[in-house]
Amino acid sequence: MTGEAEGGDDTGGARPGGRRPRLLRAAGIVLGCALVAGAAGAGWAYRHLNHNITSVDISGALGDDRPARGVTTPTPSGTGSATPLPSGALNILVLGSDSRSGAENAELGGGGGEGARSDTAMVVHLDEGRTSATVVSIPRDTLVTRPACPAESGGTTPVAYGAMFNSAYAVGGPVCAVKTAEALTDVRMDHYVEIDFSGFARLVDALGGVTVTTDEDIDDDRSRLRLEAGEHHLDGERALALARTRHGIGDGSDLGRIGLQQQLVKALLDRVSSMDLFTDPAELYEVADAVTGSLTTDTGLDSLGELVELGRSLRGLDSGAVRTVTMPVVPAPYDANRVVADEPEAGELWESLK
Repeated sequence: MTGEAEGGDDTGGARPGGRRPRLLRAAGIVLGCALVAGAAGAGWAYRHLNHNITSVDISGALGDDRPARGVTTPTPSGTGSATPLPSGALNILVLGSDSRSGAENAELGGGGGEGARSDTAMVVHLDEGRTSATVVSIPRDTLVTRPACPAESGGTTPVAYGAMFNSAYAVGGPVCAVKTAEALTDVRMDHYVEIDFSGFARLVDALGGVTVTTDEDIDDDRSRLRLEAGEHHLDGERALALARTRHGIGDGSDLGRIGLQQQLVKALLDRVSSMDLFTDPAELYEVADAVTGSLTTDTGLDSLGELVELGRSLRGLDSGAVRTVTMPVVPAPYDANRVVADEPEAGELWESLK
């Protein structure tokens, strides 16, 4: 049950004119928000999109009791740009959650504002220079030592031994999720990004759906998904069901679901790469509204300006230079339905991201 590295696809290779698809061209969607505002002839669009983003002051809550920041080479001066783009290595904790209450989330199978959990956890590592990246999935069933976390009501939550990784979000929200991820990996999470159920489905629909190929039949009553093996074009609701399904494939473990999630991420990137959103302001606005309306970030990424800067810094990141990998795990010795980090392989993986 050890995670296996997987190289990035080359299916979106060179295009006419020498242009190649870029990883996270979705970040370019945010970059285009300023163009949307200009096309609309008013600043209301920019203000609306900016206001969409929810943020949490994670650095303020955690203070200095965190892993050290990575050491990066300073951006060279004299590059011809008045404001050189950041190019240092970066680690971003990305969660998919059912955290936001409301009828739309409930209809899609999400929880309410209380007791919500993170269904998906990925650490996105951008190498120095930001021309290559590694995406590491953390199985939500991983048993960890959950550290004491600041509680929203004041005080701290107690340390918990042998707790499921995704329980951190349920207990202490984004702050505890970040602190638990840092305790597990000993890697500083420079940023935090969370997307909720309904926002993810809206994003897929705004993109016109995504195309995926399944290797086996899927029949999962819990995620409400039934697919025969083969190629499928999925709308937002079915794409979300694919991201959440686990009981209808393989042995029903979280590791099977992670494989589907990684395939879906690549399908989304391929879809964005194939679109020319900047020629259609209305379509661009719809996608940008779906993206920003579904996000919760740390305070370092809670404005369009900051997201734009991140997106621009990723322009040299090619989709073929992305590696997806699952944190190496083995069955927990005292619970066959749970997993624990497989050492020393897991530690070596995290060490490589510092």
